[in-house]
Amino acid sequence: MDNPFNLNNLLRENIKKLVPYSSARDEFKGDASILIDANENPFGSPLNHDYNRYPDPLQHQVKAKLSTIKGVPSENIFLGNGSDEAIDILYRAFCTPGVDNVILVPPTYGMYEVSANINDVALRKVNLTTDYQLDLDGIANAIDAHTKLIFICSPNNPTGNSIRRQDIETILNNFQGLVVVDEAYINFSAVKSFTQELAEYPNLVVLQTLSKAWGLAALRLGMAFASKEIIAVYNKIKPPYNINQATQDIVLEALNNVDQVNDWIKETVAERDKLVRQLLELDYVQHITPSDANFILVKMEQPRQVYDYLVQYGIIVRDRSKVELCEGCLRITVGTPAENQILLEKLNQINK
Repeated sequence: MDNPFNLNNLLRENIKKLVPYSSARDEFKGDASILIDANENPFGSPLNHDYNRYPDPLQHQVKAKLSTIKGVPSENIFLGNGSDEAIDILYRAFCTPGVDNVILVPPTYGMYEVSANINDVALRKVNLTTDYQLDLDGIANAIDAHTKLIFICSPNNPTGNSIRRQDIETILNNFQGLVVVDEAYINFSAVKSFTQELAEYPNLVVLQTLSKAWGLAALRLGMAFASKEIIAVYNKIKPPYNINQATQDIVLEALNNVDQVNDWIKETVAERDKLVRQLLELDYVQHITPSDANFILVKMEQPRQVYDYLVQYGIIVRDRSKVELCEGCLRITVGTPAENQILLEKLNQINK
C-alpha cells in the first residue's frame, strides 16, 4: 500500500498532550488480597452478587474471549458503551471543533451526524448512488486537508445492502484520514469482515456490536477493531471504567454460546428471505432492496398510512419514507416466525 498515512498528523494537539486518568487499579500488577486503594465499600453489595469493586478498566477477559471468536488480537480491540462511544471518541480524538470535517454517505446510520453536531465538526454529505453504493468521485471531490474521518456502514442501515468491497479498498488506499467501516450487521451477511485487513490498512477502524446477532442490546457493548496505535488513543480518552462489571460478567457468559447465536443467524436469514418473497406478493409493495442485514427496506404505496395501520395492532416498524433516497420506504426488522406471520396477516388485510 502506498498511502502515506501518519496517525500523529491526524490527532488533535490537546490529545497528543493529554495525560490520561490513572485509576487505582492501573497502578499495580499481580494479585491482591487487601484492596484499600480505591475508597470502595469493603463489605460487599446489597445483592446476591458483589459489585463493590471497580471493574477491570481494560476488560482483559472479555477481549481475550472475543479475540478467539473474531480472530483479532486483544491489543487490536476497544470495547465501548455501545458503538456510539466508539464513534464519539473518534470525533474527540481526531477532529478539531470548528476546523475539521468528516464525510458521511447518506442514507446511513444517524449517530454519525449527531456525534458530529455534538462535537461541532462540519459534515460533508456525499449521497450514495441510486443503487446504494459509494459515489467515489463525489467522495474524492469532498475531501480536503481538514477531512479526518469517512464513515461507511456496510451492511448499510437503513438500506440493508453491503457496500462493494473494492470501493472501500479504493478509499482506504487513497485517503490519508481514518476510514470507519461500521459492520453492526455483518453477522447476517456472507461478505467477509474487514477485521481481517487491519494489518494491511493502518487507517482502518472497524466497528461491530453485540446488540444485533448476539441479542445483547440492553448491555450496551460495542467493539472497535484497529491498529494498536489507534486502540491506544481510544484507551487514552475513554472513561477509566467505561464497561461495568455486570456487563463484563454477562458478556463472558454469552460468548460461550456461539452455536446458539449461529443458529439464530441462520433462522433470521431464512426468515428474511421468506418475508421478502411474501411481501412481494402484496399489490402495494413496489420494491425490496436486497439485504445482508436482519432487516429489509420495503418501498410501497402510502407508507405512512401502512405504518399507522400497523401501530393500531401494536406492530412497530420504522418509517424511513422521509429519508433521502428512501422515499416511500418502511424499514422492517425480521422478527420470529410467529411475529412475521402476524405482520403478514395484517398486511394482507390491507391488500384485500
